[in-house]
Amino acid sequence: MSEGAWIYITTNKRDGTLYTGVTSELPNRIIQHKDKFYPNSFSARYNCDKLVYYEFHDSIEEAIAREKQIKAGSRQKKIDLIESINQEWNDLYDEIKDWSVS
Repeated sequence: MSEGAWIYITTNKRDGTLYTGVTSELPNRIIQHKDKFYPNSFSARYNCDKLVYYEFHDSIEEAIAREKQIKAGSRQKKIDLIESINQEWNDLYDEIKDWSVS
């Protein structure tokens, strides 16, 4: 049985480069982006370490389908999605950093 997963978008600055990903452990994954754990990755090369959007799905399959939908959308659709919950493009990591992973 699946435990659920998160879709998230990171950026390097407001209206900057966007990275969309999926993970089952959101706080840990964002730390990896911030620490450039994978130094040759897209997010590391473009400094996409600022969490600006996230949403939860009940299964990894749903999350992957949603990630593909977001990635297939236009840049403007991604911006609209971010601004639907984060008008100022604040780094949302502080909201999630203390979540425990079970």
